[in-house]
Amino acid sequence: MKSVAIKAKKEFEVKDISEPVADGKKVIINVKYAGICGSDIHYWENGDPKGLVMGHEFSGIVEDPGDRTDLKKGDRVTALPISPCGKCEACQRGNIQYCPETWNQAVGLSVDNPGAYTSKIAVRSDMVIKVPANIKDEEVAMVEPMAVGLHAAHLGCIAVGDDVLVIGAGIIGLASATFAKKEGASFVAVTECNELRGKKSVNLGAADAYYDATDEKTVPTLLEKTHGGFDVVIECVGNSAAVNSALTLVKPGGIVVLVGVSTDAIPVYTALPVLKELVVQGAIAYNYNEFKSCIDLIANKQINVMQYLDDVVPLSKVQASFERLTSGKDAAIKILVDPNKE
Repeated sequence: MKSVAIKAKKEFEVKDISEPVADGKKVIINVKYAGICGSDIHYWENGDPKGLVMGHEFSGIVEDPGDRTDLKKGDRVTALPISPCGKCEACQRGNIQYCPETWNQAVGLSVDNPGAYTSKIAVRSDMVIKVPANIKDEEVAMVEPMAVGLHAAHLGCIAVGDDVLVIGAGIIGLASATFAKKEGASFVAVTECNELRGKKSVNLGAADAYYDATDEKTVPTLLEKTHGGFDVVIECVGNSAAVNSALTLVKPGGIVVLVGVSTDAIPVYTALPVLKELVVQGAIAYNYNEFKSCIDLIANKQINVMQYLDDVVPLSKVQASFERLTSGKDAAIKILVDPNKE
């Protein structure tokens, strides 16, 4: 079957891989749609690991239910792409997102477990979730990034009336902003280098205001507007400028949630969290309940994820889509891949 795999730095190739074989345990899923994620972009930019078939945000239809007696062929599903052990202290406490085994066999994040940039995948049965009939397949494919945003908002301990800043207006940033509002924030601002994305975040209602992250007036303007800083800053970029802006723009005693990931060491002004006694909180993925909650919120029309969808592309357009999302000159926030079209 056709797939899209990493070939080199910023380069994909369309190649044939073997179909997964039913083993009586894993669920075999026929993929409908797969999302392009920020972490996918990191792998693509680094060109490593070569041969990786990404795609950990997906919707699909059960081909073989494996050992799940509550599933049958034809059921519509998605899944947490992670691989927690289920036995360690983190798993026992429900924090499967930082189990030491969570990423070892993650779907679309490990070379020997191909993701949904192909037409059929094998997924651990205990991670698979059946979805309600009233959710579109495109919506299902966006559950995973929304769960990341929900987790970030939870870690920010956002209270009613808080001022919240989100740095970065990609899908994770807008998901975080969406949930910041639902948690009761009275003012949600977004900073973004891409003007088109920034303005779009306001037009879609995810943020109340957009500020240019490259404008030297932005920091003093926001400090004045918030009378000394935001209660919570959710950083969704992962570079030095973004992290230091987060530390600068949060008020003393405030919370900075680091969602963005850098694959390299970055310089950070540690005097800021020390002098301001900040809580600097890392955020990785989500827990099972948060993932399931996003399915329920979409089904109950509490969040509108379709407004973030910009395009659906075949396998042959994946390369161009990654270039589009990283150009800095396009308003696109979310692009889905239809792996059944070449």
